[in-house]
Amino acid sequence: MQVTTSSGKYSAKHYPDTIKDWKKEGNYFYFYTTETILEVRIISDKIIRFRYAADGNFQRDFSYAVSDRLEESPVNFGLHEFEENFEIYTEALRIYISRDDMRLTITDLEGCIINQDELGFHWQYYLQKGGKIVYCSKQIQEDEYFFGMGDKPTDLNLYGKRMENFGTDAYGFQKDTDPLYRNIPFYYGLHRGKAYGIFFDNTFRTIFDFGKERENVSSFWARGGEMNYYFIYGPELLKVAEGYTSITGTAELPPLWALGYQQCRWSYYPDKRVKEIAAEFRKREIPCDVIHLDIDYMEGFRCFTWSKEGFPEPAGLIRELSDQGFKVVVIIDPGIKVDPDYSIYKQGMQHNYFCKRQDGALMEGDVWPGKCVFPDYTNPEVRKWWAGLFKELVDVGVRGVWNDMNEPAVFEMGTFPEDVRHDYDGEAVSHRKAHNVYGHLMSKATAAGMKKYLMPNRPFVISRSCYAGAQRWTSFWTGDNVSSWDHLWLASVQSQRMSVSGISFVGSDIGGFIGEPSGELYVRWIQLAVFHPLMRTHSASNETGFNQEPWSFGAEYETVAKKFIQLRYTLLPYLYTTFWQYSRYGTPMLRPLAFVAQHDKQTYDRTHEFMLGDSLLVSHVSEPDMKEKEVYLPEGQWYYYWNDQLYTGGQIIKVATPLDEMPLFVKAGAVIPNYPKIQHVEQRDTEEMILQVYYSTTETGSFLYEDAGDHYGYKNGQYNDIRFKQTSDKNHFALRKKYFGQYNAAYRKHNITVHGLPFKAKEYILDGKAVSLTPANFAENTVNIVVDRKFENLIIR
Repeated sequence: MQVTTSSGKYSAKHYPDTIKDWKKEGNYFYFYTTETILEVRIISDKIIRFRYAADGNFQRDFSYAVSDRLEESPVNFGLHEFEENFEIYTEALRIYISRDDMRLTITDLEGCIINQDELGFHWQYYLQKGGKIVYCSKQIQEDEYFFGMGDKPTDLNLYGKRMENFGTDAYGFQKDTDPLYRNIPFYYGLHRGKAYGIFFDNTFRTIFDFGKERENVSSFWARGGEMNYYFIYGPELLKVAEGYTSITGTAELPPLWALGYQQCRWSYYPDKRVKEIAAEFRKREIPCDVIHLDIDYMEGFRCFTWSKEGFPEPAGLIRELSDQGFKVVVIIDPGIKVDPDYSIYKQGMQHNYFCKRQDGALMEGDVWPGKCVFPDYTNPEVRKWWAGLFKELVDVGVRGVWNDMNEPAVFEMGTFPEDVRHDYDGEAVSHRKAHNVYGHLMSKATAAGMKKYLMPNRPFVISRSCYAGAQRWTSFWTGDNVSSWDHLWLASVQSQRMSVSGISFVGSDIGGFIGEPSGELYVRWIQLAVFHPLMRTHSASNETGFNQEPWSFGAEYETVAKKFIQLRYTLLPYLYTTFWQYSRYGTPMLRPLAFVAQHDKQTYDRTHEFMLGDSLLVSHVSEPDMKEKEVYLPEGQWYYYWNDQLYTGGQIIKVATPLDEMPLFVKAGAVIPNYPKIQHVEQRDTEEMILQVYYSTTETGSFLYEDAGDHYGYKNGQYNDIRFKQTSDKNHFALRKKYFGQYNAAYRKHNITVHGLPFKAKEYILDGKAVSLTPANFAENTVNIVVDRKFENLIIR
């Protein structure tokens, strides 16, 4: 934790001394020592911000992460003075501030320590580069586990590891490679069954140590800026996640088609090849909604252009694809080619929109087009200009944009030198402060432009780099991965970690971007990706000529890939409902087992199993030629999806893993909404919505959310929020439904299958009217009936 100066000597560390005074202003408390000021802001009973001015002067209170919709809701809070400390109280927490050294201890109402400073806040002057290095160290509690931190490619439990946030183009990264593309300075602590989170809102290079340097101390620090962090108390892990997204913002609902299957390659070229790919999907009846165009669609890799030779009539191409149910997503990078005849370059030069070095020279570097300059997205005028550039793409029919290379990546240098200057919304800073938000703000400007010109339709943006809070406008993929079984595991772990770090709309390049997967690896990856919110195959097959479409590996593997992509479309109503929960409450879509069973220590180090939403438990097949797999089921009752076998949780079980199956379980009591067989989402307007209902004697609740899927009517009440409650016993099945909303769905019937009935049913009672069951209603351990979608009460007995 020391930093060497240019003279080879360490600068001294400074610590707060005795608190001499304090004051309260609304929901803010201020504590003063000789040099240091501590600001404590009570945001809610469970969310507290701690902010330190090392030398008595606070910096500008400004954040690219915090949502402008952050609500303050403290109810009953105040302060008690004691001889040795101050006590700030809320209805959930006690915060003790030591008079002698300003160190913090946070407890629950019963006095259990949740989080406690070791040395607490301290700092040293950064003599070589200016400013201060700010530190905070905490005591690791007995048997404490750590989670979060974004896309780190390592075990879910972070104890014993050190992590760094500095957005990096990590081509072909491996397990434990650090740093990677994204910068999410947020983590969870869990001990004694109680959870908290810390979000360190600092855009400089940040480092987190979870007991690596000293086994009983965790710490986080930044090479500039302020010590400014939010403490979020659960005590449930999922409540911490929701608290974090209340600070950094929740996602808007995406267009439904963006949750369908997406196909990409570097590159589909020319337009004839794109048409061939689309035709193959429809001919083979493999569902697909999106085709991506990589950099070769451009004229000489110039952003916002089309290749005259390869894509001479883009509007016609996109119209033809649209008629077949496909949407087109195009890549846009930040590097703008230095070319006096290129309109985007001319506009940027005319208005001084490109980044410059400290001495005033343009920041120039080689990327795909050759020598490039780079917009300064930290300048609001540049963001507005950039947003306006998407009008022509939208006018020809483009429905989504994929932002790449925005860490930022530069071939010969890796990234920008530290002396590059940025506007930073009026602050004028070096790249040291702006690096971690460069891609974040590029994608924000991209999303703003797409939203403006696509209105009333919803935009879709996918980005490689970001800072905390980017879930408000973009989705992500895990980066330039490799075709290997190790990377299949990494895809699962990274997506789980991103989800609990606020960013649920995430997936990986199916099959691996680099290299050539076997047919077995590809279909096992497809199986995992069915349960990731972003489902996209992508490959660097321009290098090898290898094709990576679902039919590329032969008939046997095509059949399996098709089966699972069809399963994805079957589950779209459930997936969309789960996204709605995430959008409304901030609840992660993907949930590591620890996040659903945090009192069960056997879940803390499990990486292979995870939950998608409230009711589906998934475990991917992780090795070649695997015939069976051990799966840990948390407490409760679980149905095996493929045969309805019922298992009791709290144990490890073994399940067979033939090529056309993967371990997939449904929580007893769940209602899983399904679509009938479709090829793309525009075909979903059918007569029936299928409900797969799983019997349980425990009272359970489920959701179904629905709206038009591709405009903003849902913000004006054009949606249905449907709540199911199952209250069954050993002799009868009972399902109640409540209906909220004004959306006029196309279907009129519910096709209901009830799984796992332990009794022989004779009749069902629908809203008080009895109907006899016939042999046509029965299959093994199931009852199937078709009812009006507006039913309220269903009993089977």
